[in-house]
Amino acid sequence: MRVVARLKAGDRVAVVAPSGPVPRERFEAGAAILRARYQLAYDDRIFAHTGFLAGDDDARTKELQAALDDDSARAVFCARGGYGLGRIVGRLDLRRVEKPVIGFSDTTALHGALQQAGLRSVHGPVVTQLGDLPTDDADALFALLETDRPAPPVVGLRPLGSSGRAGGRLVGGNLEVLSRLVGTSHFPSLADAVLLLEDVGERPYRMDRALTQLANAGALHGLRGCVVGDLVGCVEKDGSGPTAEDVIAERLAHLKIPVAAGLPIGHGKRNRPVVLGGYVVLEHDTLTFVDSLVA
Repeated sequence: MRVVARLKAGDRVAVVAPSGPVPRERFEAGAAILRARYQLAYDDRIFAHTGFLAGDDDARTKELQAALDDDSARAVFCARGGYGLGRIVGRLDLRRVEKPVIGFSDTTALHGALQQAGLRSVHGPVVTQLGDLPTDDADALFALLETDRPAPPVVGLRPLGSSGRAGGRLVGGNLEVLSRLVGTSHFPSLADAVLLLEDVGERPYRMDRALTQLANAGALHGLRGCVVGDLVGCVEKDGSGPTAEDVIAERLAHLKIPVAAGLPIGHGKRNRPVVLGGYVVLEHDTLTFVDSLVA
């Protein structure tokens, strides 16, 4: 995996909207946090609204490719998740990308393609989420982008079934989006990897279906471990079981790998940034980050 160049305060960064429509008020709250640190470059096109997309496919592709190719922009921040990157990721040329891309949720599609292209990226807050998060998460994001130190370990995780020790590249993100990449050239290899999962609004049977798709496709072969973030609203309407965590534990049990839940990552009240493509070690209740993002 290639590492990227370190950012510093005052650098110019691009903001793009490759997925769903961007609500202006929430965007401005998050942009104010970024603007206090970096020079933001974006066009009012990011507020375009075409159905459930932030503009048509051509416009979103052109904007994202331009940001990725712009040597003066030291990073690319996704304004929002939602839906839409899967429609355009196959149009992108990622061969020259040497800068961090930051986002989560629908950005999982782009993260997968970046990992396939050999580049580390940041599973972290989108701009519309930043204003809702504690300042610790923004500070952690800046530290990840601006230093060559690995992130501090996460302790206090809850083992789900098998325990033990596993090391590998951290890969994944949103389960629903990840499962839709199976069979495409954008699906990142999970061999010798630790899988990161988070989701929102997916009932447990739908999560079972997504995990079963990964298993049936042979995508879980060689997986070393799994860490689970927030599963917001992933419940049955009548409150019946199994829970979403029960489903993950049962679907991965045959692999006999360490699985742990409780990462402060995803659509909840926290979204700690982590390096996708970086080496991590999962051991019992602790996730240790070995690699940094930057050179």
